[in-house]
Amino acid sequence: MNLNIGVIKGDGIGPEIVTEAMKVLDKVAEVYGHTCKYTQLLMGGASIDVHGVPLTDETVAAAKACDAVLMGSIGGDAGTSPWYRLEPSKRPEAGLLKIRKELNLFANLRPAVLYDELKGACPLKEEITEGGFDMVIMRELTGGLYFGERSTGEINGVLTARDSLTYNENEIRRIAKRGFDIAAKRRKKVTSVDKANVLDTSRLWRNVVEEVAAGYPEVTLEHMLVDNCAMQLVKDPKQFDVILTENMFGDILSDEASMVTGSIGMLASASLNETKFGLYEPSGGSAPDIAGKGIANPIATILSMAMMLRYSFDLDKEADAVEAAVAKVLEKGCRTIDIMSEGKTQIGTEEMGNLIAESI
Repeated sequence: MNLNIGVIKGDGIGPEIVTEAMKVLDKVAEVYGHTCKYTQLLMGGASIDVHGVPLTDETVAAAKACDAVLMGSIGGDAGTSPWYRLEPSKRPEAGLLKIRKELNLFANLRPAVLYDELKGACPLKEEITEGGFDMVIMRELTGGLYFGERSTGEINGVLTARDSLTYNENEIRRIAKRGFDIAAKRRKKVTSVDKANVLDTSRLWRNVVEEVAAGYPEVTLEHMLVDNCAMQLVKDPKQFDVILTENMFGDILSDEASMVTGSIGMLASASLNETKFGLYEPSGGSAPDIAGKGIANPIATILSMAMMLRYSFDLDKEADAVEAAVAKVLEKGCRTIDIMSEGKTQIGTEEMGNLIAESI
């Protein structure tokens, strides 16, 4: 198969970790008889430096011409980078919001898996995480507070900011169906997270999710308020299979879940539209403080690439091989600094990529 892939290396550690993911992908292609065509795309600060904007319409068009996009991290240090002296619509993260909207990437899929080999890096007590855990957070990505109308101005002489949170039933229904489809192939449980005791949008969310659940009798549905879910993630993460939630709640909960796994450097991410197209990226930030030092963890990006093989190309065997290679290297005791523990061997970004590629 010819894999036509757009590549956004991004900012900070982005180029380093994407390079390692491409290295592993090239090895997969070699072993399994595929070819990879890469189209390099600019977004975020890298695009601002060249074009003056975080994402051009030409880049969007080029991305649409690809089968999938593999991306690194976007952004820089908000306190020191000149990118953050620009108006908000021209800052790096605005490019991320724009590409999600332009490509209709409404479903964000974030697995949070605690590998048995990394239980020492998990901040929770061992009796809580014994046996590990495996959950998926299904986050609605193109609606809600992040895409609502916003304004800042004086009202009765007082400077006032306003952000609007809006969802319609169609937006909720399509993400709910994705969540139930995933759960049907896993352990058949959906935890729908909302704030229905306060918000009208959450009450609509709950009603529509219940309607969708009626079409999946084999899947168990439970509702959970977002504050309780935040507590339950650290109290008993093993209870979760698929967490289905809206944009802002999903943003927060997925980062919490990443730290429960031991490091955000382990958390992959897929953003999908209604076709096979997807944008695949690590869940962590650009970490400008460690950029260029060769110590960033590339595993989340490599696992994101495995998700690309699975969801955009239906190459499950190849995706399994990548995930198995990651587990094999961890079993050997090799660790980047963020997941390092006593008695293990610390290695850098490039060496981690080499070892995983060699294990394919």
